[in-house]
Amino acid sequence: MSTLIDDVVSPANRAVETFRERSNDGLDFSEDSLSIVEEMLAEASAYVAELPQSQVSGLVRLIGCYILEVARTAYGGEYAWLDDTRGPVLVVGEPETHIAIATWDKVRGRLSGDAADSIPFFYQGFADMARTRPPAARTLYI
Repeated sequence: MSTLIDDVVSPANRAVETFRERSNDGLDFSEDSLSIVEEMLAEASAYVAELPQSQVSGLVRLIGCYILEVARTAYGGEYAWLDDTRGPVLVVGEPETHIAIATWDKVRGRLSGDAADSIPFFYQGFADMARTRPPAARTLYI
């Protein structure tokens, strides 16, 4: 595996291990598991202000990479890097179309307590486009 894919797969697998008990073994890289992710982020939002920034960033990375791996498991694709703060992006459909999803900002928003940053709702928009792959589309979900 390339370094970039390792940079996403490794934290995603760590998320599964880290949250195994809390998720009741429900983090299985399925789209349905994103409802568990949503619950966990809603719970964590009540305590995030008490956490050191390094822990918050680590949580964003773990959960953000897990969501990306859910998407890659379902739709394939290749990883690219947006920038240091926005993290990795999964691109599907190349070269006919370009449907991409970046998750770190959305996870940060949900951790801040913003219910409008619903992970399942956000993911569904991406999944609908990734499933249909309209020709010549260039869409980024962020």
